[in-house]
Amino acid sequence: MAVNSESKNTVWRLGILLHRVRDELVNCEEPIFNKYGITTEQYSVLAAMKYIGGPARVTDIARWLERSTNSVSMIIDRMVKAGLVTRKRDKGDRRAVYVTATSKGENAFKLATLPVLEFIQKILSLLSYEDKLTLISLLEKIKGAALAHLNPGADITKMIKDSITSKADFHERMVKSVLPSTPQAKRQGGKKKKAIR
Repeated sequence: MAVNSESKNTVWRLGILLHRVRDELVNCEEPIFNKYGITTEQYSVLAAMKYIGGPARVTDIARWLERSTNSVSMIIDRMVKAGLVTRKRDKGDRRAVYVTATSKGENAFKLATLPVLEFIQKILSLLSYEDKLTLISLLEKIKGAALAHLNPGADITKMIKDSITSKADFHERMVKSVLPSTPQAKRQGGKKKKAIR
């Protein structure tokens, strides 16, 4: 019976730890994003749009973020009010709504990306490369189990393969899109802006 009790304790610890790690990472990232006038959620929407390329449909952004269309739509509402994105209905299909980043949104995304990447690298520096690969593998398994729970009968292998966390070119595409091309662009990185929620 002791093994069963120990096993249950381990499950509880892991469950709580997974949530706490995510919460603490968000708590650390939020001030970085706030410095550039955006929130963590707004940055995620801008990152999805950047990866998708061009104007993006709300449904595609939601799929990329693995969130409901309604929750993403509410974030986008706040982003429109903050001047970070614009929203436009498709003339051919009035149900389709496209979102485009404004220059303010593009600038905030570009300025925040490298500092947040440096923060993540710093946090993960205590792990060896092999440990990082192991952690990715373990987290993908947990994510797959959660996806299977939420989507009974779905092709989970395909869902994981299509997930942004499985895209080998993600880092290169994101960093390439934000690298400052001029010394003036690098100097603009220090400007502080108030986050609008």
